[in-house]
Amino acid sequence: MIVTLTVNPSLDRTVELDHELRRGEVQRVVRDVEEPGGKGVNVTRALTASGVDSVAVLPGRADDPLVAAIRAAGVPVSTVPIAARLRSNITITEPGGVTTKLNEAGPELTAAEQSDLVAAVIEQSTDAAWLVLAGSLPPSLAPDFYVRLVREARAAGVTARVAVDTSGAPLAALLDSGEPIDLIKPNGEELAELAGSPDPDALEADPARVAEVAARLAPRGIRSSLVTLGAVGAVHVQGEHAWFAPAPRIVPRSTVGAGDSSLAGFLLALTEGEGPERALAQAVAHGAAAASLPGSAVPPRDLADASAITVTRIRGAVAPVVS
Repeated sequence: MIVTLTVNPSLDRTVELDHELRRGEVQRVVRDVEEPGGKGVNVTRALTASGVDSVAVLPGRADDPLVAAIRAAGVPVSTVPIAARLRSNITITEPGGVTTKLNEAGPELTAAEQSDLVAAVIEQSTDAAWLVLAGSLPPSLAPDFYVRLVREARAAGVTARVAVDTSGAPLAALLDSGEPIDLIKPNGEELAELAGSPDPDALEADPARVAEVAARLAPRGIRSSLVTLGAVGAVHVQGEHAWFAPAPRIVPRSTVGAGDSSLAGFLLALTEGEGPERALAQAVAHGAAAASLPGSAVPPRDLADASAITVTRIRGAVAPVVS
């Protein structure tokens, strides 16, 4: 079982255009889809589509449109009632995969609702293999909410490995805490922010440099990193070892949720007993398959063939780190 937590889920409306977005003009939409979203929700959707047991934990009343949409989609979900409504986001996709997102901030959660959410995660994670903490935090939550959750879960005896896919202040709080985290999944831009790099595009284009930067996170409690690099591919760093897998050529339709599908593919492979190299291949296959689908659709297993993905070891790029 893989448990995901999405503290700030969203009802995502994806609008697909047949030509570039022209600001200030009237344009016709060729496709319009509304789907439940949020990083953890997307990971659970992708895992479920590939036959892996997963449950998405999130705040929300039973009658909230987002919760209703998740249940209607057949996604296993565990919810914690809150007074506020959940947010909705708008995504505009253009030919070639160019994506523009308009995201609301998210609901206000009271202290009692936050505690109930932590308790729900602990309950669901009792026998889980992985606990995935994914996405942004609503403005009402402190940046160290994930730190609090990990500490309380471990104090309660939860032994699941922890994967985190977030950015900005929540990720910085985790690193500053030194709390051991089994896996983080930044993209190139998020890794550049952690490293203080002024040129994320240059970093993304250099997998060896990505591996070097990601390895520096080990002394801060990060045991491994899966760094997704869009059309370039992905890098996995574990201890002093690093691997790179280039992305296959595809016709991109939407990049929404591609990183979430990459994380799902990676965890799927690990739960099936694969080593880090083939897990990386599965991550890239899942991410590429998701990017070739419209909106925030997730690929089933048969569309994410990892057999053709080549993985190479990055040698001499990762300095020894303190365990």
